Amino acid sequence: MIINELVAWLSDPEHWLSSTGLLAQTLRHLYYCVLSVLVASIIAMPIGLWIGHTGRGGATVVVLSNSMRALPTLGLVTLFVLIAGIGEVPTLAGLVILAIPAVLSGAYAGVQSVPREVRDAAKGMGMTPAQQLWQVELPNAAPLLFGGVRTAMLQVVATASVAAYVGLGGLGSILLEGIKTYDYGQTLAAALCIALLAVLLDLLLSKLSRALTPRGIRTGAPAAAGRS
Repeated sequence: MIINELVAWLSDPEHWLSSTGLLAQTLRHLYYCVLSVLVASIIAMPIGLWIGHTGRGGATVVVLSNSMRALPTLGLVTLFVLIAGIGEVPTLAGLVILAIPAVLSGAYAGVQSVPREVRDAAKGMGMTPAQQLWQVELPNAAPLLFGGVRTAMLQVVATASVAAYVGLGGLGSILLEGIKTYDYGQTLAAALCIALLAVLLDLLLSKLSRALTPRGIRTGAPAAAGRS
């Protein structure tokens, strides 16, 4: 049975501790995911916040996000490898492009969700546009903003396996090797590790979102606001 094969594969210390084992490949997978989402956030978050604050370009955000979601990540990575050669940069570029739409949409939707009366009150207090954004709109947008980051992370964790197609390792390399050799225990082990990593990262980001969201906004936000 496949469960017996899974247990047997996981019971072998060599599959955990070698340079190409689960621990090393999980760390590499985690590196690709965290770095790509971080870069995507640095690029997309300021743009989304600015568009949400000014109200200009909202339709462009929707079209751009939908268009970028339709791009095949594996195709992008392969194209970048053909252009730049095998390396981390082409793979990370493809994952960054995958993560940008969710982060961009979360930042834009978060600022747009701030009630107009809250904005008007901030303006009536004499706040500058920059003060309104950073002191009023950004804290109120935090639940949806982090929801976008969490969505991007889940997408990237599931897709980062494409790194294995260009020989860069990660959990995808274990998964692909198991498929090629018809080792169903190895294949299932890699798939479970990818799923577990996604769950753990989502829980971590959820805790971070709760810690960084002002208490009054956190307690008053709808239960569904934490996810985009």
